[in-house]
Amino acid sequence: MTQTHAEPVQQQIIVNAGMERAFALFVERFDAIKPREHNIMAVPIAETVFEPRVGGHIYDRGVDGSECRWARVLAYEPPNRLMFSWDINGHWQIENDPAKTSEVEVRFIAESDDRTRVELEHRKLERHGKDWETVRDGVGHDAGWPLYLQRYADAIDRGQR
Repeated sequence: MTQTHAEPVQQQIIVNAGMERAFALFVERFDAIKPREHNIMAVPIAETVFEPRVGGHIYDRGVDGSECRWARVLAYEPPNRLMFSWDINGHWQIENDPAKTSEVEVRFIAESDDRTRVELEHRKLERHGKDWETVRDGVGHDAGWPLYLQRYADAIDRGQR
């Protein structure tokens, strides 16, 4: 059996905020960054929560109070980087086996006192097994990480906190 290695999906954006604020807003405003239509629950999403600590989760809370935990926070190092798992398989369902999940690392690099380069890398996609290309194509598509990063930049530019 041949071992597959999938190239990571890499995106970056420069935002109009210092590093500390850029990091804080990524976590605090994740609800505004993630589109509501990106929903694998049976009910509409009321909010998306990012728990700011290693061992925390990123989850959607439905309008009925139900929760869908779709990521685990693996690294939390303000204001430099964070990393979380991607616990969604190629059928856009929750994957409960951590060995079959990929990971997303987000790095914050100061360009100046009030501008930060945000680099996102979604890697280890081959862990998703035979459906890894579906995951890669979904997160790499314009409606995937590029959309999330643009919504993040827009939230910063609107001065949301």
